Amino acid sequence: MVFLENSVSVWNERYAGEEYHFGTEPNAFLVSQRDLLRPGMTCLAVADGEGRNGVWLAQQGLDVLSVDSSPVALEKAAKLAQLRGVTVKFEQVDLLHWNWGADRFDAVAAIFIQFVTSPLREQMFASIKHCLKPGGLLFLQGYTPRQLEFKTGGPSQAENLYTETMLRKEFHDMEILHLREHDDVIREGAGHSGMSALIDLVARKPGR
Repeated sequence: MVFLENSVSVWNERYAGEEYHFGTEPNAFLVSQRDLLRPGMTCLAVADGEGRNGVWLAQQGLDVLSVDSSPVALEKAAKLAQLRGVTVKFEQVDLLHWNWGADRFDAVAAIFIQFVTSPLREQMFASIKHCLKPGGLLFLQGYTPRQLEFKTGGPSQAENLYTETMLRKEFHDMEILHLREHDDVIREGAGHSGMSALIDLVARKPGR
């Protein structure tokens, strides 16, 4: 995962070393949506960091493109994929200037990608919707503003955080299958650890 308020060099430093900053196990919310995944689906793992989610998606038989801005993270992600015996395509990108493509992916995994504020957030959400094929699925998890009280991970700026109202507005043109705010303990390496204020979204692009 990357944050624009920090340079790539800062994230390279954070990802340096043998330990995986956000752990090697997949995000629990993403795992909970396993029944919606099918082998052979094309999937984009956005700001995938050291690859824990992209690698897990590949283990489910998906054709995964994992993107991040940090070359150090991507190198570790490739090692994780090799260790788990799966093939994942990795690409170093600047998500605000990258060509996401159109009708390209059956699924997008956007787990804790809260590194931009409005209007850049709207730009990125539009890119996500544009790159999904008709009928494609978005799996998104983020923090709500109450996360500033827990301080167990995520950005420190309230404007980077999500609310149910915001997500309903931004994805009004998709079929919202699941949208829930909740507090839960998460254990995702040193980066995300402890009681957290979370919001989950599953949405389907219309057209199929």
